[in-house]
Amino acid sequence: MASYLNADLHCHSVASDGTLTPEALAQRAKLAGVELWALTDHDEVSGQQRAMAAARSQGLPYLTGVEISITFAGQTVHIVGLGFDAADTLLVEGLRQTRGGRGERAREMSEQLAQAGIPGAYEGALKYVGNPELISRTHFARYLVEAGVCSDTNEVFRRFLTEGKPGYIPHRWATLGDAVTWITRAGGLAVIAHPARYKFTPNEEYALFSEFKHHGGLGVEVVTGSHLPSEYVKYAEMAMEFGLAASRGSDFHSPDESRIDLGALPYLPGQLTPVWELLSERIHH
Repeated sequence: MASYLNADLHCHSVASDGTLTPEALAQRAKLAGVELWALTDHDEVSGQQRAMAAARSQGLPYLTGVEISITFAGQTVHIVGLGFDAADTLLVEGLRQTRGGRGERAREMSEQLAQAGIPGAYEGALKYVGNPELISRTHFARYLVEAGVCSDTNEVFRRFLTEGKPGYIPHRWATLGDAVTWITRAGGLAVIAHPARYKFTPNEEYALFSEFKHHGGLGVEVVTGSHLPSEYVKYAEMAMEFGLAASRGSDFHSPDESRIDLGALPYLPGQLTPVWELLSERIHH
């Protein structure tokens, strides 16, 4: 029955690029029937104490979380960490260095957008940023919608901010080995986030899973807001092929923008080992 747990182990708060506070997310998760929750802000653990306290006040079991940006085969890939010590020095310092490149990248994005006839995008994006170290494409997208350049954030990403379009600046993130090591040394479990989102060839994807496993990664998101039902099946099979536990998370960012709400996903397929079985001793009640 362990697969039939309404766990939501991937979402974002104002500490990165979400629009809700950790407290509002905890309340929303509880009201949505979530039975195990993790806040996984991008490259940032500053919201963890608030999230844990809010979850406890709601009577909601909680796992610490983070979503780390890495570069693999020339693409940005996300690795979720769950159940770690959020005060671990190696992890905190690694995340600080990973965040460090965002400000410079944001200014370059703004310069490109100015050349495309959209001035002031950096200052505009800053209005949406809870933490200037974590300025991201999402914040620029919100500004371009506010400024009337695009009707919604999807249009922003179609016309700007993606490879080959104005405003796209690649970022050099941590390595796969770095991210998995930071998480596991801090007592946590590393998970490949929404694997269907990456535009890898079959060989590159196989290499990602193989290297991830080699570095000590133990999980993969199977059921996520970014996956189609056919992709649940594909990654359930890959989880079994590579001996990985399965995770489940909405990737919720905002009531207005997210494809799926907290707690609204289908259950994990029953034949898989859920990540929470491996993390039972790390759950905060």
